Amino acid sequence: MPKVRKRSYRTTYRRKRQKFTLRSTFHLSVIFLACIAISIGIISIIISMTNTISDHSGPYNVSGAPTISADFIEKVLEQYDSPAKGKGQVLYNEGLKYNIDPAYALAFFMQESRMGTQGVAAITHSLGNIRASAGYVNYHGYRQYASWDEGFEDWYKLISQQYIQDWGLHTVDQIIPVYAPNADNNNEQQYISAIKYMVDRWRSGHIEIS
Repeated sequence: MPKVRKRSYRTTYRRKRQKFTLRSTFHLSVIFLACIAISIGIISIIISMTNTISDHSGPYNVSGAPTISADFIEKVLEQYDSPAKGKGQVLYNEGLKYNIDPAYALAFFMQESRMGTQGVAAITHSLGNIRASAGYVNYHGYRQYASWDEGFEDWYKLISQQYIQDWGLHTVDQIIPVYAPNADNNNEQQYISAIKYMVDRWRSGHIEIS
């Protein structure tokens, strides 16, 4: 009688289990590597977003909602006997329109002409003594406007469209070196400090700049 070789079910089971284990290890490795790749991608996106936000943020970012009221602006204009008295609401509304805090517009107005009481601003109706360019009335090298309303809006438009949108300059520290450079007989650091001081002063409720 021929010998019948008994089948070893245990051996077969072990081989199958070993084969299954190798496949599982391979699949787990692929999944693990995929997770690492996804994690690296997510981290890169977060870092990129963080860098973008840090460039645009800060306590002296000119963009944003008003931090002073229209009534407060009017009181400041009256305090310095500005020829633009009565235009506090206009200065406020233009800030809303262009998403720029009017506290900065008021500070530039003060720094450039002491609220329109000094220099050519009383004649040009210019908030920021903007240099003349094509399409504007030229008064001794500066843009001249028919009214304070026009002068206010043009300043907001300049900062919003050219400085922020075109050049990516969002903060006082970024804007001033281009707006009032040392090469144009200005003191950039002094200008920056003055703007920040005035904005802080007004935000704290003080009308007069001491």
